[in-house]
Amino acid sequence: MDSDKRTKYIMVGIVAFSVLFASLSFYFYQAFFSPNTLVEADSPVSFYISTGADFNRVRDDLIEQGIVQDLVTFSFVAKVMNYQERVLPGHYRISPRLTNRELVRLLRSGNQTGVNVTFNNVRLDVDLAEKITRNLEMDQEDFLRLLRDTVTIARFGFEKETILSVFIPNTYQVFWNVTPEGLFDRMYREYEKFWTAERRAKAAALGLSQQQVSTLASIVQAETAKVDERPRVAGVYINRLRINMPLQADPTLVFAMGDFEIKRVLNVHKEIESPYNTYKYTGLPPGPINLPEISALDAVLNPESHNYLYFCAKDDFSGYHAFATSLSEHMNNARRYQAALNRSKIFK
Repeated sequence: MDSDKRTKYIMVGIVAFSVLFASLSFYFYQAFFSPNTLVEADSPVSFYISTGADFNRVRDDLIEQGIVQDLVTFSFVAKVMNYQERVLPGHYRISPRLTNRELVRLLRSGNQTGVNVTFNNVRLDVDLAEKITRNLEMDQEDFLRLLRDTVTIARFGFEKETILSVFIPNTYQVFWNVTPEGLFDRMYREYEKFWTAERRAKAAALGLSQQQVSTLASIVQAETAKVDERPRVAGVYINRLRINMPLQADPTLVFAMGDFEIKRVLNVHKEIESPYNTYKYTGLPPGPINLPEISALDAVLNPESHNYLYFCAKDDFSGYHAFATSLSEHMNNARRYQAALNRSKIFK
């Protein structure tokens, strides 16, 4: 081959290599550094990777949910960055215009975003299990089993009747794929955080344990929805406890009956045989009858000082109560309320 032809072939090879190199460089740049998420501006989306999911599942979910535009380049970058063997479960917030490199780095890091768990208006452990796991990966039955595992809860100093004391109604952020044990540990840390040295001292001054405070607070909460009235109601029950007088709290009878549709407690309900029957038995029942809010807990820890021993609903239907120091005064208040109730039925 003469030198001219050799030179020509070399030049063609150089040109071909340059074109190929430029093409590969452009593809590489596009794959790694061009935006590839179909997420609207200022509107991150949630993406969930289930425990045990593999890369194929992640890839399919990304395309099915319309998050990734070009699946081929995403898969290529994931392979180069060794993500395919490092899939981590969790809840991830995907921002607009992420590149494949940024998206893979986020998912590979395991740096997931917490989700909110909120629970209130809870009476039973089944209610709590349903509400607290609503936004989580775990099955509510798994959490319920933990709540009923006497060995586990005993390690924390609780029994089946008092375990709900741990859970203080609020909104908390936890990882979506948290385990039942991890969730319980988190709630117990929140419980310990709530019970500051000052609150523990106040409970001790009342002669109550932390769990007893929760039990009494649950009764106070069931008696009145008026937050500003709760310290006064708490004061009534503290006065009764001090003189060993039965609490005679109607909500405890409703709890004992297990029929939360009961609107009015009758004498027949007062005969039920249950440790939650505060008409039959003095002192506090074995555990809370609901999950008391912080306002109810603090009402018990800071009860209003007075001599009241009785209260009943006010006859103005305001939701507040009329308080009395004697039974005769209380009966007069009750008659006024009953008369107002009868009048309201007549004019309806």
